[in-house]
Amino acid sequence: MPLINRRIGLLFAIFLFLLIGAVGRAAWLGGVKADELGSRAASQQEAELVVPARRGTISDRQGNELAVSEDAITVFANPFLIADPEGAAAQLAPHLGLTAPDVQAKLTEPGRGFVYVARRLPPDRGSAVEKLEIEGIETLVEARRVYPQGELAGQLLGSVGVDGFGLAGIEQSQEDLLHGSEGRQSVVKDALGKAISIDEHEPAVAGQDIALTIDSAIQARTEKVLDEIGEKYSPTGATALVMNPANGEVLAMANWPAVDPEAFGEASEYDRQNRTVAASYEPGSTFKAITVAGALEESLVKPATLFDLPPSILVADREIGESHDRGTISLSVADILAQSSNVGAVKIGLLLGAERFDAWVREFGFGDGTGIDVPGEASGIMLDTKDYSGSTMGNLPLGQGLAVTQVQLASAYGAIANGGLLATPHVIAGSPPEFRRVVSGQTAKRVSKMLEGVLAAGGTASEASIDGYRIAGKTGTAEKPDGYGGYSDSAYVASFVGFAPARKPELLVAIAVDEPQGSYYGGVVAAPAFEKIVEFALPYLQIPPE
Repeated sequence: MPLINRRIGLLFAIFLFLLIGAVGRAAWLGGVKADELGSRAASQQEAELVVPARRGTISDRQGNELAVSEDAITVFANPFLIADPEGAAAQLAPHLGLTAPDVQAKLTEPGRGFVYVARRLPPDRGSAVEKLEIEGIETLVEARRVYPQGELAGQLLGSVGVDGFGLAGIEQSQEDLLHGSEGRQSVVKDALGKAISIDEHEPAVAGQDIALTIDSAIQARTEKVLDEIGEKYSPTGATALVMNPANGEVLAMANWPAVDPEAFGEASEYDRQNRTVAASYEPGSTFKAITVAGALEESLVKPATLFDLPPSILVADREIGESHDRGTISLSVADILAQSSNVGAVKIGLLLGAERFDAWVREFGFGDGTGIDVPGEASGIMLDTKDYSGSTMGNLPLGQGLAVTQVQLASAYGAIANGGLLATPHVIAGSPPEFRRVVSGQTAKRVSKMLEGVLAAGGTASEASIDGYRIAGKTGTAEKPDGYGGYSDSAYVASFVGFAPARKPELLVAIAVDEPQGSYYGGVVAAPAFEKIVEFALPYLQIPPE
């Protein structure tokens, strides 16, 4: 009997010890560890998800989609439910485009009940992940940005980051409209990790759609022409801008080399830049039309005013000559512009004088932004008159010693084409046109008529012509600064800006080619490109001949 009692006592002691241990453990878990375990349990049963808003569509003036959002699959995980992170990572990695160690690192993040593993995958990859049926791995439908026209207008459109925010171009500048408002929802799961209910706390609101003034057909033609320039002349880069001078609508904004918006970050910084608005360059002879317009407006000259022009002219310590050797001649203002005489332009500039020249240049918008609704616009470079040297007025009337953007030059020529009224350029459709008078209608008409002579026999772009249409324009061949206070003898910017029909313009094209190889004259490199764009755009837009 005593033996039985001792055994009973031993069992009771063991039971009492286990009971005390269980009570102590319960007290520990319920007191000290309660908050931590509660949060872990909640994280295993409930996940708070952000529901991205569908981004607005960007389309061209005809309704053609340039940037759209389509369904994509995002993979997320609850690390607490993943029993074998290494094995799960090995299965997932091939479908996510990631390395197994990178996936494993995400699946083992400490203290996390929710972690994104991969964002915005193509639907087929998402389906492959779902078929793996890995506990703790879930998917949700998000939207990813795609560009149906490929590289078309890549620098203008810009790009969107993995989190759905615009990083460059229109995607960035119109972010507030395009992005929309994100939603919030809770997903409640059972003990096996399967979703049993979804509570939507806040619905997602889609972003607004935006239409551009860009015409995809004209944009494609313009980019093709720039491609041809790239193949033929191997320049550092080339840009072109097509607009309607009557209302400032930009019909094409092209940069070469092109970039793919879906691989925007892989392109070089130079290629990503929308250089039509962001790059400044010395305009060269295209600027002579501005010099002439100012002198006409001041009643200092008329188109028929004759100037005796020696082979060169000395301004302070600088001797300015022509691009080609010649003897002393007499040319009218109209011929000075048509033949792009450097000596003649300097003489007209000296008649204006520094103060009046500076005033007219700024009146045309140089030295300041145009106000175009495209991000990254530069203001160009204009010296203050107090910083002029003795030879400055030997440079500026030729388009040297200052820098402009392509959109500034196009805008200024747009004022000449539009009877002296400058229309603020814009790419967002529906924006009411804004106008500012720059010169009188008479001056604009006179300059426009003189610019027709550039494309006539004896002009610097006589080979650029379109049957049935009068065209006005100006070539430019500018030496690039060498960085040492002088000019390069091998690096040039070849350019052309013109409009048609000359007497009632509805189309303006500006082209600039940076450091073309082989030939570098604006009349040879840029003027034929202008012709190719215009000969397509005029009939396409149903603009009748004059």
